[in-house]
Amino acid sequence: LLGANGAGKTTLMRMIADIMTPTNGAVYYDGKDIRELGEVYRSKFGFLPQDFGYHRDFTVKDYLEYMAALKDIPTRATTKKINYLLDILSLSDVKKKKISNLSGGMKRRVGIAQAMLNDPEILVMDEPTAALTERETATLFNMMRKMKARGVAIVYISHRMEEVFSECDTITVMRDGHTIITKPTSDISVDEVVRHMVGR
Repeated sequence: LLGANGAGKTTLMRMIADIMTPTNGAVYYDGKDIRELGEVYRSKFGFLPQDFGYHRDFTVKDYLEYMAALKDIPTRATTKKINYLLDILSLSDVKKKKISNLSGGMKRRVGIAQAMLNDPEILVMDEPTAALTERETATLFNMMRKMKARGVAIVYISHRMEEVFSECDTITVMRDGHTIITKPTSDISVDEVVRHMVGR
């Protein structure tokens, strides 16, 4: 999902996450309005906003356990899943540290971990590679590829064209709160994307 600042990308993501209610239309999952699905939809959903909230005293492990409880993940499965995500996202060494004391990149990885806790069928991420190193970005993309192979639908906002053209199957460009064009990545060029973003 591409667009200039203020195009409506984050607003659309918040609607998909059922945090905001559309003034017109609706968001559907498997042919059903997500507002009617309620908890059933949220149990299948993973969301990484630009800024995720946490109590300043939360450690990484505390926060992930708290999010797992909110997502109603069984306790036994929670410990195994948290340890896996801590390991693959290189957070094991800081699991007892307060999130508020972590670097921007580490905080981003904690956010990615919470979004993936419940093995979502729909994963929505707003600028997930912000503050990540090249190695950390490669790890994230590897995880995303495995999820795509399992049939997980991933909606992804990024300003980094090379990432989008490398990793995404389809590109949607937004401008002024509207989707302007949706095309397979193989059928659209960077120049065409930019033209649609600026309205030329």
